[in-house]
Amino acid sequence: MKKVFLMIQLALAVSNSVHASTDNLWYVGARAGASHITNMDDAVTSVTKLEDTNFAGGVFAGYQVKPWFALETGYTHLGNAKLDNKQGSYEAQGADLVTKFSYAISDSVDIFAKAGAFYYDWNAIGSGVANSDNGWSPTAGAGLEYFINKNVSTRIEYQYYNDVAGPDIHFAGLGLAFHWGAPAPVVEEPIYVNQVTIATLEELRLTVPFAFDSSNITTGDAAKLAPFEQRLKEQDAAKIYVVGHTDSRGSEAYNQTLSVKRAEAVADALRQHLNLDSTRIIAQGRGESDPVASNQTEEGRAQNRRVDIISPSLDIETSTQVIAE
Repeated sequence: MKKVFLMIQLALAVSNSVHASTDNLWYVGARAGASHITNMDDAVTSVTKLEDTNFAGGVFAGYQVKPWFALETGYTHLGNAKLDNKQGSYEAQGADLVTKFSYAISDSVDIFAKAGAFYYDWNAIGSGVANSDNGWSPTAGAGLEYFINKNVSTRIEYQYYNDVAGPDIHFAGLGLAFHWGAPAPVVEEPIYVNQVTIATLEELRLTVPFAFDSSNITTGDAAKLAPFEQRLKEQDAAKIYVVGHTDSRGSEAYNQTLSVKRAEAVADALRQHLNLDSTRIIAQGRGESDPVASNQTEEGRAQNRRVDIISPSLDIETSTQVIAE
């Protein structure tokens, strides 16, 4: 039992030093169980019986290269097999160098397989035994690992050691591991800049005709003012220019007054549905000074009795926050 406590204390000491230094993908642990020796040389087994099942254990450290792949190394003591005649024992110990392949069968349980090499130190201890040796032997294993949380896992495992100075040794046991995750990724806060785009609203224009000597706008013509009302509602910078005109019949002064009345009639129709600053609807009269057709014919005079409604083109600037490249 002293060996178990020493192994656990060593694992904890290593784990504390790793944790103190940095966050990383390393893990450390300890394992304990039993070893079983097979294929012992006849020169030994013909003389006396051997205690072929013994306490075994060790400590290990690993690096998680990928979620499914790790490199592991450690020290394993595979037991001290005593001869029944008490004249000696064989002790096997050494260093593991293995690859570990894992497959998650749930959020907290992995199955794994290990394969690699074991550098062994085979000691013949006592007067009744001989042939100490050291060297390399192949090793492989499998097991089940349960993660209690992201930092602590337990495992049950079997590992086979082939030709450890002749005999084969089988290990089965339980392990406890301490893991430290990768450093938290550095998430750079995105830098936003204002991206300005300019869209141009085209000019709106409408001509409303008037009867001779009249300043009354018809219901049908009033309904045609909807696009102008919409622009005034949606665009704070929009303005509407309402310009009244007449034909040439009558005095110039009379026609000037009549053109203003016509412009105001249309402006009032616009203001009627809107609660707007009066400066955004500009009404003015030009009398008979700006004809679009000849005043010598009835048809031409009818074209000159009008109100021109104009909303100039408007550049709309839109600012949108985008991530700087």
